[in-house]
Amino acid sequence: MAKQDYYEILGITKSASQAEIKKAYRKMAIKYHPDKNPDNKDAEEKFKLAAEAYEILSDENKKARYDQYGHAAFEGGHGGFGGGGMNMDDIFSQFGDIFGGAFGGGFGGFGGGQRQARVKGSNLRIRVKLTLEEIAKGVEKKVKVRRKIQADGVTYKTCSTCNGSGQQMRVTNTILGRMQTATTCGTCHGAGEILDKKPSGADAQGMIIKEETVSINIPEGVTEGVQLKVGGKGNEAPGKNSIAGDLLVLIEEVPHETLKREGSNIHYDLYVSYSEAVLGTSKEIDTVNGKVKIKIDPGTQSGKILRLKGKGLPSIEHYGTGDFLIHVNVWTPQELTKEQRKFFEQMLNDENFNPNPQKSDKSFFEKVKDMFS
Repeated sequence: MAKQDYYEILGITKSASQAEIKKAYRKMAIKYHPDKNPDNKDAEEKFKLAAEAYEILSDENKKARYDQYGHAAFEGGHGGFGGGGMNMDDIFSQFGDIFGGAFGGGFGGFGGGQRQARVKGSNLRIRVKLTLEEIAKGVEKKVKVRRKIQADGVTYKTCSTCNGSGQQMRVTNTILGRMQTATTCGTCHGAGEILDKKPSGADAQGMIIKEETVSINIPEGVTEGVQLKVGGKGNEAPGKNSIAGDLLVLIEEVPHETLKREGSNIHYDLYVSYSEAVLGTSKEIDTVNGKVKIKIDPGTQSGKILRLKGKGLPSIEHYGTGDFLIHVNVWTPQELTKEQRKFFEQMLNDENFNPNPQKSDKSFFEKVKDMFS
């Protein structure tokens, strides 16, 4: 089932400003907030979708990638923001301050009460290099990642400062009366827990570094600079109620020796001899999808472009496949034997060897224009 467009979810257009995006999200989140819709699964799902849309559109870089590639820009991982699978803990920890005191002293308080924020570990970033052949078909890459995890045997206890809420409440007197505000607990830093038992070899927070092999499913048609995400494969955070960060994967494209990419199209320079151009020939060419055999007609002119439709790269948004464009170049010999020179001298005055472009022959730019019109 196709995912719903993020702009449609928030009821805005692509030209909406950041202020308008935030306003639209706040309106939807208040409407479908669990406090106002208890035991309503449909409202909960809309609440999550609104947060997922806001998480992408409120970030200029993510918004730009989404505008160009749609949901495919964030595929390749499992769950988490930008890839579906958002949960309440993600939303409350990420966007809790957008509502101020709209819901009983803190956004995310079911039934107006406080809830413990779940601390999220930091993200990790890596680069993955891909060949054109891998981009054409999609590929699974296995990478080694050094990430922080909780050590075996580590235990945590409830923070006595905030009693496990992760927040400290402060009451101040103003001209409008007594105002209550919530701030992150300075003792546990919002986790609601502090270290109780630290195993040998762990750091001051009960964490160790471990190397893991992570599988990354890279969709076909990705481009240089696209960032994918593998949810939950970043650093873990201290505390039994914490959640792991994400592994962010930046795509790098390895330049091909003979092929040049242009969007979904691929260009290839084919050199043929003068004799082959005159008499015609056939050539076998390596494409990103295997070998193909093409025919060079007799009398082929240098600069002719042969088009293999659908032999390029697939669109990351599954809008079709590009073309493979073969640019024919006639190679002029640079050294001649006496007999060869004599032959061409004899042909200097032969009308059949004189340039004689027909009116029906189109220029190079007209040919390129026809291909993409």
